[in-house]
Amino acid sequence: MHRLKFLAAAALVCISAAAHAHRYHAGITDMSFNARTGSTEIVHTYMLHDVEALLSNLYQRQFDLQDPEDEAILRKYLEQRFYLLAPDKTRLPLRWVGVTVDPQSVIIYQEAEGTPFDKIAAIHDEVLIDFLPGQVNTVNIAPGGVVRSLTFQRDSVRQNP
Repeated sequence: MHRLKFLAAAALVCISAAAHAHRYHAGITDMSFNARTGSTEIVHTYMLHDVEALLSNLYQRQFDLQDPEDEAILRKYLEQRFYLLAPDKTRLPLRWVGVTVDPQSVIIYQEAEGTPFDKIAAIHDEVLIDFLPGQVNTVNIAPGGVVRSLTFQRDSVRQNP
């Protein structure tokens, strides 16, 4: 009987810890300039669980991001919610490089070809913010080699770098 109570208590602790561990929803985007190519490289990292929940909610089915059709759906979503603006307020073209998935995260690669930081007037980032009210996205940029971090939340989805 004591063993059963102990196992039940241990299970409740594990469930509670798992639920508590995922109350914070965050995304990290690193933007760096590649002097060799003249392009700004963009790497987004999101929690796999959050991306799967978003896509399942939108399309009412399971997703396999290794499948090119499912990757295309993620790509469309991301391109609508993350973009860079030129000084004239037009969107700068971003080339989709690809996506990798591990048991914990989704890593998405993009590139603004031939675009140095000084051609970027604003960053718009509302990835997952439209789905998870507490989502916080951090964009790290390093113009001139000094890293700056911008924080994007529901009330601040567009910022100047």
